[in-house]
Amino acid sequence: MNRRLLLIAAAIVALGAFALAAFLYPRLNSPQPVATIENSNLVRFDSIVIGEQNAPVTIVEWFDPSCEACRAFYPIVKQIMDRYPGKVRLVLRYAPLHEGSDEAVRILEAARKQNLFIPVLETLLMTQPTWAAHGAPDLDRAWQAAGSAGLDSEKGRMDAAGGDISARLEQEKSDLEALGISQTPTFYVNGQELIDFGPQQLADLVAEAVSKSN
Repeated sequence: MNRRLLLIAAAIVALGAFALAAFLYPRLNSPQPVATIENSNLVRFDSIVIGEQNAPVTIVEWFDPSCEACRAFYPIVKQIMDRYPGKVRLVLRYAPLHEGSDEAVRILEAARKQNLFIPVLETLLMTQPTWAAHGAPDLDRAWQAAGSAGLDSEKGRMDAAGGDISARLEQEKSDLEALGISQTPTFYVNGQELIDFGPQQLADLVAEAVSKSN
């Protein structure tokens, strides 16, 4: 368990407000097209956006589907967004830093093509302990989990091997390197990086950004 996960676990116990079972909460809205966000290392025109398209506050999360801390943060981010309906959107960027994460990203992008991004993401996170073992990932189980969420696996495997998804992966890695990100999750709120990492710190940074937007 890395330092980030320890911090999250401690905060959850201390606050008594968050649950690791993200799936007890209502699902986030489906990803929206990114028509109004500028193209940059932080957010690309085709990045995954969840929430109100024109929300004044943008959380950018660099996440790895294999990352335990990312799994733990999923319900936390949802609860933060729920506090400010219509005012906060989430941009998800891939940071495939663990072994096997490239393939997990391909599964998610294949799910995106079938309009199943959120259910497949939640299922991969829920089943993460079964397929994302460090040093020995079992990606067949990840594909099976995605199938249980409704993914057409045969079509998904074909899409996942496509050049467009390969290009997207390379762009994500290039932006990751340009920003110097080496651990997940890493958050930015309206372009400001969350340096003092933790659930409460993220909530406070979002609250400050919302206050400034009013």
